[in-house]
Amino acid sequence: MINNKLVRLYFQIKERSFIARLAAWKLNSDKVAIVIGKTIHLHNTERNELLQNKRWLLHELKHIEQFRHYGFLPFIFLYVWESIRHGYTNNKYEMEARASETDEQLFEYVEKIDKNNSFMSEELLKPHPDLPPKGRPPTHSPPK
Repeated sequence: MINNKLVRLYFQIKERSFIARLAAWKLNSDKVAIVIGKTIHLHNTERNELLQNKRWLLHELKHIEQFRHYGFLPFIFLYVWESIRHGYTNNKYEMEARASETDEQLFEYVEKIDKNNSFMSEELLKPHPDLPPKGRPPTHSPPK
């Protein structure tokens, strides 16, 4: 198991994002936040609403950490593949993000660092035991 460690995550928030608008259409949802790399894209909601909703912000921060852990393109591939195989709700990366929604310790480390919707988060990461080290593909045990 990987030891817990203190890391810094830098991220931005983009309001009125076309990417988030497409996600809202696909998910048939009124309000959407979607993470691409280090940016939280918003549709039909504002930055302040996201920042005031601890559960929602923690969920999106987990996705930023997942991008950091796996790398940009590998995580997109893994996320899409998981969604194809198991659907959005049962996607293990979504399940992990939902599980992090109550870890308010993570929220305590978020602070604004500039005027351009950029933020820094120092968070105590608790990697999922199934996560391989960064840069290595996931391995699956043969069924028993």
